[in-house]
Amino acid sequence: MADESTLQLSEEHQTPKSETTPDEDGNNNFTVGWEEPADQDPENPLNWSTGRKWSIIGILSFITFVTPLASAMMAPGVPLIMAEFETTNDEVATFMVSVFVLGFAFGPLLMAPLSELYGRTPVYHVCNTLFIIFSIGCALSQNIGMLIAFRFLSGFVGVATVTCGSGTIADMVPPEKRGAAMSIWSVGPLLGPVVGPVCAGFLVEAKGWRWVFWVITIVSGAVVLASFVVFRETYAPVILERKASKLRKTTGIDKYRSAMRPTGTPKEIFISAITRPMRMLLFSPIVTMVCLYIATLYGMLYLLFTTFTFVYHDMYGFSAVGAGLSFIAGGVGNLLGLMFVGYLSDKLIRDGQSEGKAVEPEQRLDLRLTVPTALTLPIGLIMYGWTADKQLHWIVPMIGTSIMGFGMIGIFMISQTYLVDAFTRHAASVTAANAILRSLLGALLPLCGLKLYDALGLGWGNTLLGLISLALAPVPWLLNRFGGRIRENPRFQQEF
Repeated sequence: MADESTLQLSEEHQTPKSETTPDEDGNNNFTVGWEEPADQDPENPLNWSTGRKWSIIGILSFITFVTPLASAMMAPGVPLIMAEFETTNDEVATFMVSVFVLGFAFGPLLMAPLSELYGRTPVYHVCNTLFIIFSIGCALSQNIGMLIAFRFLSGFVGVATVTCGSGTIADMVPPEKRGAAMSIWSVGPLLGPVVGPVCAGFLVEAKGWRWVFWVITIVSGAVVLASFVVFRETYAPVILERKASKLRKTTGIDKYRSAMRPTGTPKEIFISAITRPMRMLLFSPIVTMVCLYIATLYGMLYLLFTTFTFVYHDMYGFSAVGAGLSFIAGGVGNLLGLMFVGYLSDKLIRDGQSEGKAVEPEQRLDLRLTVPTALTLPIGLIMYGWTADKQLHWIVPMIGTSIMGFGMIGIFMISQTYLVDAFTRHAASVTAANAILRSLLGALLPLCGLKLYDALGLGWGNTLLGLISLALAPVPWLLNRFGGRIRENPRFQQEF
């Protein structure tokens, strides 16, 4: 980990050796790296044009929006699905929605390692194509079991851009500009579940539940076609390995090797990559703390979603479409949080650089970022719970969800960018470690949500959630204070 602690041009992007430099071990193998100087090599993704970088980030962000959109978009159609398949089990109804997120939990275990073995682009193309196929399967489902199976598979492959997207951004964007790029890319995982029910409310009422999946298929099909044109490989080890392979073929000399080629046999390299997300989750204190923090808050978010239909449809008398529109309030808070964190995060990094300070990952956890976001989350939760419980004007609980959305997206953004900056070379794997816990709690907590609110009511139920989030608020501060020491401690410095 020691080589990942500073945020200058990350090590994987600035190999000092040229493509014809013999190895220092004396084996006379030729090491293939970036052309000198590394910051001018056109093959280095960090040196690509702004237009190329942002076209990739734009398409990537839109796909990352579409797949989480599918996670909640079917929610307004659940009553129609239950009626068509003659099922009345409430747990089955909830599981139909949350099983997609369960796929999100297991998919990263495979997608992130594969992207670090074979490259980001092949994983994106295969998984995005399968996502379209499985969405068609959902639209054509003939029973509940078939629908649940295709929903799980859609989530399993749809998570590719959510898992590997942060890695692609880290491959192309230097630290002082990374916060803004991460903000835009992060819109999808949080705004998708907010926008989905809003769009689906109108669609289900007009066309029926199957058209939810046809629309997902059409939209994802169009953007995936664009990705085949726009995407380029960004992962430095894979680019250099391809460069070495090309040199071996064109010269007939088998001695060329990538400067970033991992040591070990192909089997050892594969096993190391496949197990990396879980090893990072279990054996890196930083990853464990951040992932537990984010997962708990993500579970709360989906737990809260289970109350919206009940609150706005049953208590406030909104139509099905109106209840779906209630999700917009949280989306407004998300957008405000993204603008706040994206701008201030990069500004703090640039200010530190202008003062000649070494740029450390922990600067992403500056108190000027973490305090406002950590405090607005419990305030929003408690405000929503009690104002809905007392049935104040409907705009008041919506303001509460907007405040909560500001804090929620802020914490997610800050924490995710911190992990990417601290583990740049394995950004996809550390994002996968994060997604595993986050998606598990996002899928499972809503199953007990109704029981929580039945027992405590909206007021005390959300007060409990708010107090839990407040108790976890010191986590970013602790890592800001001690994260650097933990990373530099020999006990925790292992090669992932």
